[in-house]
Amino acid sequence: MKMTFPYLFLVFLFYSVIGYICEIICSSIKQKKLVNRGFLCGPYCPIYGVGSLFILLLLLRFKEDPVIVYILGAIITSALEYVTSFILEKVFHNKWWDYSNEKFNLHGRVFLFNTLLFGLGSLIIIYIGNDIVNALLNLIPVHIMNILAYSLLVLFLLDFIYSCFVAYNLRNRLIICEELKNEKLAKIPGMLEKAIKQRVGKAKTFPKRLLEAFPYLMNSNKEEFTIMKKIRDKRKELTKKYKKKTKKKA
Repeated sequence: MKMTFPYLFLVFLFYSVIGYICEIICSSIKQKKLVNRGFLCGPYCPIYGVGSLFILLLLLRFKEDPVIVYILGAIITSALEYVTSFILEKVFHNKWWDYSNEKFNLHGRVFLFNTLLFGLGSLIIIYIGNDIVNALLNLIPVHIMNILAYSLLVLFLLDFIYSCFVAYNLRNRLIICEELKNEKLAKIPGMLEKAIKQRVGKAKTFPKRLLEAFPYLMNSNKEEFTIMKKIRDKRKELTKKYKKKTKKKA
C-alpha cells in the first residue's frame, strides 16, 4: 500500500491505541486497580504511534536482519522516549515519569529493561504488525480511508489542544504554589490565607485524570498539591460565605 498521509495517520492511530492498551494493562497490574493512562483524553498514546512510524519508515529495509531491527529499534524508541520526557519537562515545568529508581537508567528518562522491551516491540511491528495493519487497511476503499483518516485527525487535534491546555494550566498552578511555598510569609497562617485569596482565581482545582495517568507528577510535588488543596478548600469556603451574604441581602 502507498505511504499516503491517510494511511500513515491510521497506522499511527492503530499503534497509539495498541500502546494505550498495553499501558493500561501494565499500570493496572502494577497498581492493582484500573488506571486510565495517557496524556490525551482519548484511548491512545501518541508516543507509541510515532515510535511505530519511525520503526516502519526506517527499519523495513533491514527486514532480512532481525538483529539489526532489534538493536536499531531499541535505540530509536528509547531516544524518542528520552526526547519526549525532556520536552514535556521543559514545556510543562515538571517530569511526567521518572525511572531513577530503576537499574541502568539514563537521567531517569529511560532505562534498560524498557529499552529491551522496545527492541522486542520493534520485531513484532516489522514481522507481524505490519502485515496485519496492511491487511486491515486494504479492506477499506481509498475514498473511505481518506474520510476516516481526516475525520479522526480533527478529533485527535481537538483532543491534543484541549489536553495541552489542561497540562499547561496545571503547570501554571504548580508555579504559583511553588512561589507560595517559597515565600517566608506563607508560613504564617494569616498571610497564607491572604495569599490564597489574592491568587485563588489563578489556581483552580487540578485535573484528576491527568494525575492518575502520571502519578509521579503528584508524588514529586506533594507540598505544592497540599497548597492546591488549601486553595480549593478556601475557594469553597469563600463561595459558601458569598452565597450566605447574597441570601441575607435578598
